[in-house]
Amino acid sequence: MAAADEEERKKKPVIAEEDKEKPNFGLSGSLAAETNTMANGTVLKYNEPPEARKPSQKWRLYVFKGDKEIDLLHIHRQSAFLFGRDRNVVDVPIEHPSCSKQHAVLQFRQIVETDALGQAKRTTKPFIIDLESANGTFVNGTRIPPTRYYELKLSDVLKFGASTREFVLLHESAES
Repeated sequence: MAAADEEERKKKPVIAEEDKEKPNFGLSGSLAAETNTMANGTVLKYNEPPEARKPSQKWRLYVFKGDKEIDLLHIHRQSAFLFGRDRNVVDVPIEHPSCSKQHAVLQFRQIVETDALGQAKRTTKPFIIDLESANGTFVNGTRIPPTRYYELKLSDVLKFGASTREFVLLHESAES
């Protein structure tokens, strides 16, 4: 019996340690492919989280090019807004060639905050998430990390890629 095992082991080729394929623990996208949604025949890179909510405050994005205001976007009407070049799926089109087809998402999320007295309070706040765009998303001139929610504050300035358009975040009660 031992002789047969020895004979079979000799038949198998010996593979050097450096020639063995190393395990790949990187993201394959297989799990995400099952949950991705389609819009107009295009696979969306982003799915809304369970804590997504429509805001109660009337948030707005003022769009500037240089010193001139060119647009006003009312962004309180839905819980998420997709920015990018692909007009078939985005909510806010960005025409600049340095922007990705699906560049970033402005997402309103319900979070629990505790006040000075220790009372828990649910609030809906705006966040931005970069969808692994090639040229990045910038908040107040600082590039934000991709695939991470970044909380936005009142009067933050958003820029996408190398576009010169600036999106200023304000809400109704901040205008006076």
